[in-house]
Amino acid sequence: MRTGLIAQKVGMSRLFRDDGTHVPVSVLRVDGCQVVAQRTAERDGYTAVQLGVGAVKVKNVSKPMRGHFAKASVEPKRHVAEFRVDADMLVDVGAELSVDHFVVGQRVDVTGVTIGKGFAGSMKRHNFGGLRATHGVSISHRSHGSTGNRQDPGRVFKGKKMAGHMGDRQRTTLNLEVVGTDDERGLLLLKGAVPGAKGGYLLVRDAVKRAAAEGRPLPAAIRAAASTAGGAAPEAGAAAEAAAADGDAAVRE
Repeated sequence: MRTGLIAQKVGMSRLFRDDGTHVPVSVLRVDGCQVVAQRTAERDGYTAVQLGVGAVKVKNVSKPMRGHFAKASVEPKRHVAEFRVDADMLVDVGAELSVDHFVVGQRVDVTGVTIGKGFAGSMKRHNFGGLRATHGVSISHRSHGSTGNRQDPGRVFKGKKMAGHMGDRQRTTLNLEVVGTDDERGLLLLKGAVPGAKGGYLLVRDAVKRAAAEGRPLPAAIRAAASTAGGAAPEAGAAAEAAAADGDAAVRE
């Protein structure tokens, strides 16, 4: 099991095949996806890599996270996530991953937070049919009907489908096909829809219910390998430490 990628949803488009048929695709952007930390079984009890993506101002980063990024000698990241990996699939801290991490034709699982719909009724939220349009029903046509039973059990069961907050839940879409990749622009094209709104961050990993794709890079597709023991170039490490120092000075002032 290897690491995944943190991507940002751009929107939806379509591609045309050679026979003229079109394929609806979701366009994801992978920009600056960098390894921030490693988790090892000896120290943490499990094996994983922590990735960060997106630029953020130092003043908007908490002091503990500034030290976390400075230790890894990387620039502060807006979004951070962990991916469980095998021990032989660990990636050096500071390495930047590219969209070539996935190959065309393989299947991936995408995890994201769905679009929030606010408070919704039972018909929209659970696809209820509603009450009858006549024969004694008045001002209750879109209600959910009976809620509970009589004296036995005398309560409403947990999980009863009723009106309430709709959306804004973490969901995973399985087995989406990788239609294309563009390493120069950092774009990943997936067939079909993915959860979340435009601009939201998604976790893309190899499909767990499909066989491993042939030709995928192991342990990962690294854009720029680390050149120091800390895992990043000296310039990046110095910039991260300077940013952390400036942020600390601003806090003291």
